[in-house]
Amino acid sequence: MNIVENFVWDLSKKQKVLAGVGDTVDAYIRLREGNKERVQVFSGVVLKVQGKKCSRSITVRKISNGVGVERTFPLASPALEKVVLVSKTKVRRARLFYLRKQKGRAARLKTLESKQANTSKVTTE
Repeated sequence: MNIVENFVWDLSKKQKVLAGVGDTVDAYIRLREGNKERVQVFSGVVLKVQGKKCSRSITVRKISNGVGVERTFPLASPALEKVVLVSKTKVRRARLFYLRKQKGRAARLKTLESKQANTSKVTTE
């Protein structure tokens, strides 16, 4: 890394987002309306992850009132408060642009079982 990238990386949040393509995430964005500031949640599926190191960004897609909405979040942005991983899925593509054409049940992705779900099951005999 050169000097500029080191400087930008140190100033950024150094937030490690473990979300990959196809995962469902909640992105918390800090919005400013007039002189008030609030945090808004944008939850959806990650379509693509692009960039390296300090210039990494993710594109998230959600359906709002029957209309698809996509938003790109630079991870080093001060407006992005945090990104929370909701569920992981199994995909075989690096970019999920085919989800734009699909509707309803056709747009579902196969979710992976988490380790927490397996440990919470109790069997009694």
